[in-house]
Amino acid sequence: MHAQHSVQAPLSQQAQVARLLLQANLAYGESNSFQLSYVQRLKARQECRRYINEALALEGANARALGLLGRVEMDDGHLEPARELFLASLEQDASQAQQYTNLGYWALKTERPAQAERYFRQALEQDRQSAAAFCGIAHARRLNGQPDVAYLHYRKLLQMGMEWDSVYAGMLECACQLEVSKADTELALDAIALLKKDGLPHQDLGHFIAAILHQQYDLDDPNARVFLEAACEDELLILALEKTLMPDPAIEELVSLLRRSVIAEVAQTAELRDELQPLTLAIARYADRTGYALAASEDEEQLVDTINNSIQAQLVMHDPQDALVGSLMVSAMYGALFHQRFAVNLGQWSLTDWPVGLQPVLAASYYERASEEAIKQNFAEKADELCLEKQDVPQAWPAWSRLSQQSETSLKTIMARELGMQTDALPDTLRLMVCGARSGQRALELARYLDDVEVVAVDESLANIARATRLAEDLEISNIVFWPWSIARQFVADGHQVHWVEVGRLPSSAMTDFSLSALTRQASASGAVVHLHTGLSEQTPGDRQIRRLVEAHGLTPSRSGLRQLRNMVLSNRYDPIWKALLQDTNFYSLGGCRDRWFNPQDSRQLHQLMSLLSNEVDWKLLKARDTDGHSLATGPVQKQIQAEALGSEVQSLMGQNLSLYFQRRR
Repeated sequence: MHAQHSVQAPLSQQAQVARLLLQANLAYGESNSFQLSYVQRLKARQECRRYINEALALEGANARALGLLGRVEMDDGHLEPARELFLASLEQDASQAQQYTNLGYWALKTERPAQAERYFRQALEQDRQSAAAFCGIAHARRLNGQPDVAYLHYRKLLQMGMEWDSVYAGMLECACQLEVSKADTELALDAIALLKKDGLPHQDLGHFIAAILHQQYDLDDPNARVFLEAACEDELLILALEKTLMPDPAIEELVSLLRRSVIAEVAQTAELRDELQPLTLAIARYADRTGYALAASEDEEQLVDTINNSIQAQLVMHDPQDALVGSLMVSAMYGALFHQRFAVNLGQWSLTDWPVGLQPVLAASYYERASEEAIKQNFAEKADELCLEKQDVPQAWPAWSRLSQQSETSLKTIMARELGMQTDALPDTLRLMVCGARSGQRALELARYLDDVEVVAVDESLANIARATRLAEDLEISNIVFWPWSIARQFVADGHQVHWVEVGRLPSSAMTDFSLSALTRQASASGAVVHLHTGLSEQTPGDRQIRRLVEAHGLTPSRSGLRQLRNMVLSNRYDPIWKALLQDTNFYSLGGCRDRWFNPQDSRQLHQLMSLLSNEVDWKLLKARDTDGHSLATGPVQKQIQAEALGSEVQSLMGQNLSLYFQRRR
């Protein structure tokens, strides 16, 4: 009996350890679930740690427990303890593919992509079927400057059925860096898959998809023919028109040609046949995204005017709603329905009263604009728009469609992990100010994915403020406000301070009485962080040339004026002076052109802010990153900042587009 009992005791302990590890793995899975809130995931991670510690108390050298504890430590930002645990686990069992994979992800977190790839390959030697290790190699290649190789790895993972969010996100990031030199069916299918995937920032795919369609339609050949019927069946083209803005003059010509073909057929047949409707709706959404930058011929304008008059007459005669649908589709390709004479009559119907396919177009062209106009009425700056024609009122830019997918976390966690700051003395809720929020994508991402912040987003453009406020309401994000600079200045003057300042687009030279550096100094609490970029966009030779024309001729930013300036550039697209401008997405929207030509960023604001932050008595440089996201030694960067503050242009950081994080010392 004694012998039998002594044999069963270890087995019972092993079973208990196995049970605890099973529970720990389930809790760890919950701690990384996007479906749970950040607080719920933290609780799951704490529960996971408790199960692991109980297992290690029973069996201190259990390889699986040590490895899982390492993953928990890594998720908590304790990278060196995590590495030691992975290595300790391998000492107990050197054949574990999982621990080599864990070490690979540890190396990625510590910005060692080459070392990460070696670990992932060791994992594959132990387990050739490890999708996590294969995915890790893709991440490592991407971070090591090999987007083409990484892209193929991501494609292979999707073909294997590994439709993870990280795979799609990595593939999208690589796609943005690829050069497409020939028509490729597989690339087109990839692009369709990315556009259909929810949760991705589809607006970032513009260059990639433009290059694919450029080759697909052979747009370099002046004799190439484009068939309307083929375009109506092109899934990639229609998805791209619905979700992106494609920065390519030839693509803009293609869209204009297709639009002209549609209205020409409508003029001839007096109807919009069913086969043309998906393409017509897609073009209408694309035209809205560009701020109606697409050029139209005189006969097109006359036809559209006739159609608009017909719509107005139908509304006066109380024609049934169905009789208006086709005409509204065509009209929306050329101008916002909110700006038409019949706009007030459309208000008798709610958005859901219309056919489902038409709703996205009507939302963008009428209902959302009406909501944003109501928001503008709350600000004194609205008075500046009252003397403008409806079509000349500035439009929000950039016109993003999706927030980037991110894991929910806290600002205090980022401060501790990424910047090495002590956060114990910070309040439960931190105030974050985004200066130059534009149309709010970055600000809304911060508000959505940080669970311990309230965000004050500030912008010079009333259109951006209105659009971002509406989107915050639509997304049910309540911990954010969007204000013009006048309210933000009063907010700070009343004694309110912030714990983080995020500098986006700089104030324009029109804000002559405003100092970003003074606001930053006044608004920053002791220990606050200032995050900025040293690059200054909108400074191409073409931009400078156009700004000279604007100043010399006293041009105004009306729609017709902006279109004329764009047409001048497009007509001379092969002149080297316009090359960089034509590659910039902002050029393909009237909102972007208006910003860069009539309200350019004031470089003096950045110089003054850098001069303020160069004072080491008051400010400490915590972190510096280059354009690839790699960390730089702070000492040399600090010396450059100080040298520039003293007037040395040789040491200038301007134009290098570094990402810098400063902390206020007192």
